[in-house]
Amino acid sequence: MRRFRKAKIVATLGPATSDEAAIARLFEAGADVFRLNFSHGAHEDHAERVTTIRRLEETFRRPIGIVADLQGPKLRVGEFAEGSVRLKTGGAFRLDLDAALGDAGRAPLPHPEIFAALEPGMGLLMDDGRIRLEVTEAGADFADTRIVTGGDLSNHKGVNVPDAVLDLSPLTEKDRTDLRFALQVGVDWIALSFVQRPEDIAEARKLIAGRAAVMAKLEKPMALNSLEEIVSLCDAIMVARGDLGVEMPPEEVPIQQKRIVAACRAAGKPVIVATQMLDSMVHAPSPTRAEASDVATAVYDGADAVMLSAETAVGDFAPEAVTMMERIIARVEKDDHYAKQLEASRLPPEATAADAITTAARQVAQTISAAAIVTFTSTGSTTLRAARERPTVPILGLTPRKDTARRLALAWGVHSVETEDLHTFRDMVVRAIAVAKREEMAEIGEAMAITAGVPFGTPGATNILRIAWIE
Repeated sequence: MRRFRKAKIVATLGPATSDEAAIARLFEAGADVFRLNFSHGAHEDHAERVTTIRRLEETFRRPIGIVADLQGPKLRVGEFAEGSVRLKTGGAFRLDLDAALGDAGRAPLPHPEIFAALEPGMGLLMDDGRIRLEVTEAGADFADTRIVTGGDLSNHKGVNVPDAVLDLSPLTEKDRTDLRFALQVGVDWIALSFVQRPEDIAEARKLIAGRAAVMAKLEKPMALNSLEEIVSLCDAIMVARGDLGVEMPPEEVPIQQKRIVAACRAAGKPVIVATQMLDSMVHAPSPTRAEASDVATAVYDGADAVMLSAETAVGDFAPEAVTMMERIIARVEKDDHYAKQLEASRLPPEATAADAITTAARQVAQTISAAAIVTFTSTGSTTLRAARERPTVPILGLTPRKDTARRLALAWGVHSVETEDLHTFRDMVVRAIAVAKREEMAEIGEAMAITAGVPFGTPGATNILRIAWIE
């Protein structure tokens, strides 16, 4: 099953899309990668969904990527004597480590790492930013604050600390348990929440040990201070606009989204734009015009993928949401302005043989109106280099490794196929032609630009460019 678009669709699975028929409908509608949200659901539920997706791979004969999205630390206020309180704007409010039930003047906050990071003048957000506090005085076990924006605050509401880096690992004990399980059932990507600094990626990589690719969710403003380093250390990025939008002014989010997408494109790393993209379709059969424009903007910027969350996890119109996203992507990619924008934003190649070959492949394919660029890859690096070029023709990514084929399902413009390993130049050409014909990527009389590395199977050794004609 071939997609006739380049940007990919990530669909989140949940109660509305748990059985095989529902997941199959999402795939047929256009989902390329499925996200399992470990903030919800039991391990048994996630295991069943993984098994279902792997069965569908056999049915549709297509590699399908699976993302395990870890919950990360959840910072929450404690409990109140009456269940909730009303905070009045301009008043004073204390947070502390005392476990006593809270009232209108104070509340327990059982997170010493927050107090360790606070300084006067810093902001605190509660209940997804609905309540805003400013720290006036802080110590190791308390913070006195002024209520900037008041409202009703109830038990266990979330707390955000946008102005500080917390001495807190992104992996809680729950996350470590979930991570072991996710690797055991064979997911392709681990999405890491609460990333604040490059060291957080290094910690996760050590635990994952190459058994899955690492995706950093950028949802903390402080992470953006180390954007290039974080991008270089991970395999992909998710622009998690929900939490990011809580911790920074709304007008900043679109700017940072473009900055993150540009950084990932420069590094040749896949980037997903996520959160509330078609949120109206949770309960309505069509999106707002603003939501359609939001998806289109991410595609115009050159994002590898756009993601559906509640729309497919709990929504009443899950397949319709995927279909709508597919329609928006397809329409944007037919626009002349889209092609001009990609051309204008194309980055110069790095000074390596692999980048020189990949750039030449794009130029050759465009000059001779090739049907496709064919890449032979072991780890996926050759194919991701081709995707970084944002060519005008599709990319046929051939790999002998099933895990690589599944991970490449996320990459822009890539139609990934698992195939046998290469041994000779003749193998390379014959295999490329055979698969291109079988996958309906090229017809008799059309040309293809083929890239590979010699010795075959050597990771990152792209050094061959060959033009082949379909006979």
